[in-house]
Amino acid sequence: MAEFSQKRGKHRDEDPLSSAVDFLLANARLVLGVGGAAVLGIATLAVKRLIDRATSPPDKDDVKAEQKSIEESWQELSLLKASTRPQPKQRREDLSQPQPSSAQASRAPEAEPPRDPVAVTVSKLSPSPPMPLCLTLQERLLMYYQNRVVVSESDITLAKQLAGDIAYELQNFLRSKFPELPFGDLSPSSTLYDGLEAVAADHTRLLVPLVLEPNLWSFIPGEDTVANDPYYWVIRRTQLEYFPRGSSPWDRFIVGGYLSSSVILEVLRKVLVGSVNWPAIGSMLDCLIRPGVVSEELLLEVQHDQSELRIVIFPTAESEDRVLLANPREGLLENLWQQDFYRAEVSKLQELDSADSGARRLCLQLLQGVCRHHPSLNRLSVSHLAQVILHLSEVETDWAEDSLADRFQQVIMELIGYLEEGSLPCYFNQHINLFGSLHEEEIDDLGFALYNAVTAPELLLS
Repeated sequence: MAEFSQKRGKHRDEDPLSSAVDFLLANARLVLGVGGAAVLGIATLAVKRLIDRATSPPDKDDVKAEQKSIEESWQELSLLKASTRPQPKQRREDLSQPQPSSAQASRAPEAEPPRDPVAVTVSKLSPSPPMPLCLTLQERLLMYYQNRVVVSESDITLAKQLAGDIAYELQNFLRSKFPELPFGDLSPSSTLYDGLEAVAADHTRLLVPLVLEPNLWSFIPGEDTVANDPYYWVIRRTQLEYFPRGSSPWDRFIVGGYLSSSVILEVLRKVLVGSVNWPAIGSMLDCLIRPGVVSEELLLEVQHDQSELRIVIFPTAESEDRVLLANPREGLLENLWQQDFYRAEVSKLQELDSADSGARRLCLQLLQGVCRHHPSLNRLSVSHLAQVILHLSEVETDWAEDSLADRFQQVIMELIGYLEEGSLPCYFNQHINLFGSLHEEEIDDLGFALYNAVTAPELLLS
């Protein structure tokens, strides 16, 4: 440090110009004021550095000392600029405002430091971060229902309109194609028509009633047949000694003395695929209709500008309060008719909710939404879920909306219990196992997915 000071003093003694500059800087504040002295100091220091470099030999110590001197000079200048920032000029409109007195000015609070205009603009444009919320399961369920389960009325109306128009056109075609066969009025039947639709209005069933003569046909439960399955029924032709074969227009579909659901399905499939002019009907209804060729079901795929709709067609036979679907079981027993409980399930849920203002139907919609969004749970049908809720209603009476989260968790636990047993008894017939059509691998997948949601049911709502 001493050597550096000696060198700086030597340079000053040898250079009269430096002495003149130092004198000028020392007296500039008196003449130009603080602001002018700062500006003059910046310019003078730059000129002084150029003169020193031109007149001094390139010594290593000088170079190091020069770099340190430059840094110290810029630090001093930055402090000087910060302390001598000029006051902004008053605007013309500000001149008309009364000026505060010196006493008021002394009591006025210190002005806030100037803010970066870019930072101010960004803070105004950027939305404030959301506050972290600790939602209860009840709140999560209601939010999930609103955001991911509810279907808009416009979508439901459009789907119902398309299904109704297609049912009307198909009914007219069947009656003209088979005038000898007494078909009833075709009617769509699904959650779409019962206020239970969830996620999307994209599927429905179309029932094709067969009007059978009561004195010529007898409905026999499956446990009284070789199938020994109460879920399925057979329809046997009777009174053959008095009304021989051919007396009924449905005799053409008899196999082994029973009305064959498989034969009826095959005839209707050929009609749907090869006879109905779907392009013309679709053009009239402003949509594209294609029959499912590969599907085992009687399927119509409808594409509209705003939505898509799958219509599964089921020939049906009714006796008293029973509805049988032409949905034969896989295997050799192709004459079987499956009993359908959808109408009874919906009616019972409505009856229970009306009696205690319950939320069973809301819980069913939530469960449908969860199952449709989950790749492993989509094997659970509306009937499976409705039956579990009906069973739970036998032991749990509090179905108010405030208890929705508790009932939702209970349904999951009940489903796990039924999957462990591999059996879901039908609410209307305890001998029927509604899980009978599921394979063991499918039951394992369902159980695994539900087990993961026992401790954290919100995982199903993601």
